Amino acid sequence: MQKKFFLCVAWVLLNAANVCAQPLGISDDEVFLDSVMSIQEVSVVGKKHTEIIKPQTLSGMQLSRLNSQTVADALRYFSGVQLKDYGGIGGIKTVNIRSMGTNHVGVFYNGIQLGNAQNGQVDLGRYSLDNIEEISLYNGQKSNIFQSAKDFASSSAIYIYTKRPTFAPGKNYQLTVQMKTGSFGLANPSVVWNQRLSNNVTMSANAEYTYANGKYKFHYRRLQLNGDVAYDTTATRHNGDVEAVRAELGVYGRMRDGRWNVNGYFYTSERGIPGAIVNNVFRRGERQWDKSAFGQGAFEKKFSAVYSLKVSGKFAWDYSRYLRDDEKELYLDNHYYQKEVYVSVANMFAINDWWSVSASADLQWNAMDADLVDFAYPTRWTELGAIATAVSFGSFNAQASLLGTFIQESTRSRKIYTAGSNKHELSPAVFLNYRPFDNDWLELYGFFKKIFRMPTFNDLYYTEIGNANLEPEYTYQYDIGFSINRNIGHSFFDYVGIKADAYYNYVTNKIIAYPTGKQFRWTMINLGKVRIAGLEASCDVAAHIGKVGMKLHTQYTFQRARDYTDPSDSFYGDQIPYIPRHSVSVSYNANYRGWDFNYAFIYTGERYNEQENNRYNFEPPWYTHDLSLSKEFGVGQVRLRIMGELNNVFNQDYEVIHNYPMPGRNFRITAKITI
Repeated sequence: MQKKFFLCVAWVLLNAANVCAQPLGISDDEVFLDSVMSIQEVSVVGKKHTEIIKPQTLSGMQLSRLNSQTVADALRYFSGVQLKDYGGIGGIKTVNIRSMGTNHVGVFYNGIQLGNAQNGQVDLGRYSLDNIEEISLYNGQKSNIFQSAKDFASSSAIYIYTKRPTFAPGKNYQLTVQMKTGSFGLANPSVVWNQRLSNNVTMSANAEYTYANGKYKFHYRRLQLNGDVAYDTTATRHNGDVEAVRAELGVYGRMRDGRWNVNGYFYTSERGIPGAIVNNVFRRGERQWDKSAFGQGAFEKKFSAVYSLKVSGKFAWDYSRYLRDDEKELYLDNHYYQKEVYVSVANMFAINDWWSVSASADLQWNAMDADLVDFAYPTRWTELGAIATAVSFGSFNAQASLLGTFIQESTRSRKIYTAGSNKHELSPAVFLNYRPFDNDWLELYGFFKKIFRMPTFNDLYYTEIGNANLEPEYTYQYDIGFSINRNIGHSFFDYVGIKADAYYNYVTNKIIAYPTGKQFRWTMINLGKVRIAGLEASCDVAAHIGKVGMKLHTQYTFQRARDYTDPSDSFYGDQIPYIPRHSVSVSYNANYRGWDFNYAFIYTGERYNEQENNRYNFEPPWYTHDLSLSKEFGVGQVRLRIMGELNNVFNQDYEVIHNYPMPGRNFRITAKITI
């Protein structure tokens, strides 16, 4: 069966190569314009793509108005998202969606997934918002059956799209230079160069440098069990410095009924890892170096009214070094190397106006090296095949998919090391949408999905901790919800949007670390069962007073994520660590003649930092208020934007992760020039 799979992939790739040789042209229904142009009025009749479940999205000016430095910061404003932040501008930042764990989140960059076979986590703090056009969050999966098999393979997915080149009439280039400075010794210059190479091909090149010493004052206070003060200290956070360089190059092309793109990415950084503060002891002997490079490309073309093809591929290389040089702890200086090759072929068949079918096949290879003693040197082959169908009967729309995943692993080591067993899984999903009224102002929707996540290389093979016999984690997702969207056209109100979801997730075979009885020796086992019930609600309002435009966005999340692993455990039925029952975010924008004022409020309710929900492990609620004010000026074809930000306005002391204090009040100033 595997031989047939590879032969099918090769056949489609060869046909795609022949198509690439066709002459380029621009079709009447080409929608990916990269400039402003005047055309005669035309009537377009086409098949409307229906989003079964609309994602949460931030794009364009919404992103630029947020008091956010990275993609991870922006995701705080989405419902159901918990951000893990270890503090400081250089701190590692990962996300957990609907309490299923970071490893269940797929992160896609320009349509292709970012991978990390070592620990399954993507550090979203690496990705600056300066070159990002849109961020979307899908629960379950994207409502588009014309996609790679990988797109079906996560419990939830984050899609990050970089800015494509746009040009003013009569111009073939655009240059943007930006400088940010502020608290923590921040120096963050960046430059973007967009160039039109031909009528059908454009290029975008950008680079960014980030430096910060990461020092900030914090208040550390701990109480004894009787309520007396054990520690009450004001100190300065050290070893939170970062120095990083990011560079990207993208080439974008159009052709008759199609498009293509090639992207290259490079990132290198050195950062300090500020340690946990325990018993008033501040440790700071850890450093981390990262290098990452990848090249990826995609080709998409509609060959006829019935058939469309999408081909994409990627090669990635990652290096990381972790140094722990603390006299009170075991010395470590470890180096890790990862490589990944990925190719995908997706086929779309529009059977008629109401029925479409897709079939996609992916192949991925991962390998990892390290200088650890008795390291396993694992290699993993993954083949994915997906079939999906979509039907549309006026007000009723439905999509269904079936994903097959086949995994083979091998290891090589200086000692005998058993590789993880081969895996094969089937993952079904069904999505439904109903619009009872002709103007589509009300939508009712729901979905079911069964999916899994493979154990990472660390879970399986980390020396004296890994367990090669681990089974995958399985999740069962159920969701039902509604959305209301009305354009009002009132003298004050312009638009109102309301969205609410109730969901239930069941996670089995949860992978956890378990003590083996030997000092400092742990192993990974399948043991956990988690039941998650939640409610998400959001509201958007747009209004105006004269020439002053205003937008208000609010979201609320309630979650009960409980551990039901073993009835004999003292924490059986308790809320799992770091999941708040209540969280709220509010953002408000007012704009007038180039002036922009923004206010943001984030609240995270009480949590527990360990499995047992008692007063020893209690984490109090925290909240922050952020403000920004910007003004855009125009002189001829030159645009200048100045922005000032004040974050954590009331200087609240808080911790996202226990014993990792976050910064207090801080500021940032940005100047941006576009030519």
